[in-house]
Amino acid sequence: MLDESVADQAKQLVSLLWRHELPPRPGARGPKPAVSVDAVVDAAVALADRDGYAKVSIRAVAAELGLRPMSLYTYVPSKDALTVLMVDAVADEDAPIPADLPVRERMAGIARQARAELIAHPWLLEVSPWRQVIGPGRMRRYERQLAALDGIGLPDVELDRVIAVLSEFATGNARVAVGARRDALVMTDKQWWEVHGPLLAQAMPVSLFPLSSRVGQAVGELYQAPADPDGAFAYGLDRLLDGILGDRETPEHTGSGRSEDRPLR
Repeated sequence: MLDESVADQAKQLVSLLWRHELPPRPGARGPKPAVSVDAVVDAAVALADRDGYAKVSIRAVAAELGLRPMSLYTYVPSKDALTVLMVDAVADEDAPIPADLPVRERMAGIARQARAELIAHPWLLEVSPWRQVIGPGRMRRYERQLAALDGIGLPDVELDRVIAVLSEFATGNARVAVGARRDALVMTDKQWWEVHGPLLAQAMPVSLFPLSSRVGQAVGELYQAPADPDGAFAYGLDRLLDGILGDRETPEHTGSGRSEDRPLR
């Protein structure tokens, strides 16, 4: 049996998330609110983008809006609830993927959008995606993603699987890309290698690691960095799409036309 307070909190959060879709509540007596819930969420997202998720608090967001900390609780009940609202707001930023693109490009668009969102809002990587309460922003994004795949001959469950696999691949790569960009603000890759390269060359004899030395030299010359997140994303996405779509050269693969009624496999 769920605690009554948990049910009350869930009801309040769903009402906040779906505030623009649910019927308006009767107006309450008293002074008009100084800001809107939307303004609170926008301020929290801007703060997280600028200073990181750890800096987001009820007090800090209130300061961004010129409000007293306690007054912010009249808009959102907690930082956890605010975080759910932030995630949902960011999810609504993606544009629809054009339906006239080849299937392969539409699938690639799902992964590219997921990666771009995380790079634009790196604090999202600190928020657990598991059991996030669904709001209209996330639902609209999911609807757009499904619309990009609808009619290509996959069963409904597999449509969801494709979105999940593409999104999870993009998330893993985005985590590396975000880390690389963050570290580059402290020290460039070139500077890092100038310090560590000679030391590592002495500590790791080629005779013990012949394959690693050979491949490491090749990729080091190409990447000029410890790794290449952008290149790895492009390569991995191509291979992932090859696996999802199979090896048949259909019009959807080549971009020469569309054949929505033909199953992919």
